[in-house]
Amino acid sequence: MLCRFRSAVIRVTLLTAVAGAFVATHNRSTAATLPEGAAPPALEFQHFPDRLHAFVFRNWPVVSAERMAQVVGTSPENISALGKSLGLPPQPPILEEWTTRGYITVLRRNWHLLPYDQILTLLDVTAEELAFSLREDDFLFIKLGSLKPKCAPLVWSEAAPETQVRATEIASLLKTHFPEWYEAAEEPRFSFIQELSQPLPQADPPTADASVETIRFIYSYFALFGDPLLNANLDPYPEGLLQRLSKVGVNGVWLHTVLRTLAPSDIFPEFGQNHETRLQTLRALVDRAARYGIKIYLYTNEPRSMPAAFFEKHPEAAGVAAGDHRAMCTSSPEVLTWLRDSLEYVFREVPGLGGAFTISASENLTSCASHFQHKNCPRCQSRSAGEIIAEVNTAVEQGVHRGNPDANVIVWDWGWPDGEAEAIIQALPKSVWLQSVSEWSTPIQRGGIDSVVGEYSISAPGPGPRASRHWQFAQSAGLRTMAKVQFNNTWELAAIPYLPVLDLVAEHAGNLAQADIDGMMLSWSLGGYPSPNLEVSAEFFRTPDAAADAVLQRIAERRYGTGADQARTAWSRFSEAMRQFPYHIAVLYNGPQNAGPMNLLFPQATGYNATMVGFPYDALNAWRGPFPPEIFAQQFDRLAEAWMEGLFPLQAAVAAAPAERKADALAELRFAKAAAMHFKSAANQTRFIQLRDRLNTGTGLDNDALNQELKELLTSEIEVAKTLWSQARADSRIGYEASNHYFYLPIDLVEKVLNCQHLLEHYR
Repeated sequence: MLCRFRSAVIRVTLLTAVAGAFVATHNRSTAATLPEGAAPPALEFQHFPDRLHAFVFRNWPVVSAERMAQVVGTSPENISALGKSLGLPPQPPILEEWTTRGYITVLRRNWHLLPYDQILTLLDVTAEELAFSLREDDFLFIKLGSLKPKCAPLVWSEAAPETQVRATEIASLLKTHFPEWYEAAEEPRFSFIQELSQPLPQADPPTADASVETIRFIYSYFALFGDPLLNANLDPYPEGLLQRLSKVGVNGVWLHTVLRTLAPSDIFPEFGQNHETRLQTLRALVDRAARYGIKIYLYTNEPRSMPAAFFEKHPEAAGVAAGDHRAMCTSSPEVLTWLRDSLEYVFREVPGLGGAFTISASENLTSCASHFQHKNCPRCQSRSAGEIIAEVNTAVEQGVHRGNPDANVIVWDWGWPDGEAEAIIQALPKSVWLQSVSEWSTPIQRGGIDSVVGEYSISAPGPGPRASRHWQFAQSAGLRTMAKVQFNNTWELAAIPYLPVLDLVAEHAGNLAQADIDGMMLSWSLGGYPSPNLEVSAEFFRTPDAAADAVLQRIAERRYGTGADQARTAWSRFSEAMRQFPYHIAVLYNGPQNAGPMNLLFPQATGYNATMVGFPYDALNAWRGPFPPEIFAQQFDRLAEAWMEGLFPLQAAVAAAPAERKADALAELRFAKAAAMHFKSAANQTRFIQLRDRLNTGTGLDNDALNQELKELLTSEIEVAKTLWSQARADSRIGYEASNHYFYLPIDLVEKVLNCQHLLEHYR
């Protein structure tokens, strides 16, 4: 879920604008609507000879020559020849996963290159399928900026002489900077799925126990977010992953679902298409997970809004409008009945389900109060937001428990107005669990700037005042309590499986062990990797009074043997470095730290604004939140420099690790090196934009000095990109996150070097 910590006013404004952007664009073969938004001119990438060369370069590892040829109207031979002219190595086998598990990566790299019609051909999807993904894949259209850049159709043409000259120059640069690219293949992307799917050699009994009076649930490291149950072959929780999660103390896992796809309805007969297939997949998953002491929980963000046309047949269900969609009004008896009956059906038909967790005031428009626009609804205008939110959660509880009295219902307070939280909690059924984000509202100071944590923070351990207050309300009302945490990674840096900041995790887990709560949600869509960070949390769960030093020492000895002390030193240095992160919610969602060095640099301001965990562009003022630009760059520099000091003891620990743990130790070293490059690049990019803008506006006192500083930054960024390229090439996990797929591929870091080399020529 995106943009977790915003005021209700900001959230409503953003989502109303996004919904309003869904205007009709007709595909040549379908009337499905695709969102366009403002549709500004697409960016030009001047480090390539032209857009056609950029298209072939970027798609070389992800789309076959045959498919690319079909898109631009030429032959596969022409595509291959163009790739060869750029100096690209022979095209690798194109993995099926790019259309099933990596389509967001393919979509994002062509967003500024192709119009929708050609994107549909490239992805081999219908307009309806793409529209569903843009809306339901964790609000993908927001991540893409709530707009589709305007692109003319891309058509094949023979290269002009000057274009051929530039292609030859690029080929020479590739051989100079990346000679090993031609000598050894990289680890194929998605290789980690096969590795994590394989059961461990020794089938230990489960260490998790779903029957105990607590919940520790997490998301899959690689589940599809949009519709994970329709295709049973795209297994979100294979046996090997369940086994590994069980070993680190997990006893529950969750899935994103849309209720109308899981149950038929007499009230709304349009619902329930292919529900039998999804429930069959779900039953098999429930049975498999049970062998490892793990229960399945369903994400319940309901009732989802529907297109305005739906309400022509169901005017009694129509709630507040947002663009071309309307809420299903829960003040309508028909909607509440459907909600209860559908959940009852699912939990009766899949009796082993662990339960559901609700989100009732999120980015998705659900009830009329979900975006606090209920006063615009004739049925809801006399009611409070809190009353409607409590009623929705009560209906969910009733439906789930009619289907299975033993299932758990977890009510998440995300997005609730603080002034109404106590009343909502008191109105909830006594059987539910109340979940709060642990670190929310924790006060911090970074670089002399005071702020508070929203969520998604490893750098500031909780619990914070908001969670503590809401848990107290819940306990007084007789409810059990849960903490939502991010112990592996956060939007502070989501492009690696886990940040090896075990001291920070131990601090947070130890605090929660003393907070008298009953369970934890261990991740959102990011953070589901079976890591040593989760081992830390599990140790405190089993022994709440454990000392942090003892916990960390045991884990270090298990993983590094005689190198345990060096590992402890590295973890401590990484943890202290992380406390320098310039935390603010604007930084998390808009900053360049997740894209890292793959984010391109431009000699002139692009005019594009940063998008939430999507495209940072060059929108420095959107990145930095309350931090002045110089402080923002300074904090990333401090973070990167302090982080790199942890690499030396970690290298020593890896050298001492026992043979059976060597692969895990080397992976942790790769993750740590990759993190350092992300942080260093964020500082470089910030300083580049500052200097570029001073040079372009004539505010620099010494243009020669500015030029020299720009060249030094570009040279540094080239080295950063090359270092990350070598780490990502060796490890298919680097750059990946479940809801964004791959933020970048190794070839994108190659492109960054071309981009920087082009700018060096520009400033020369």
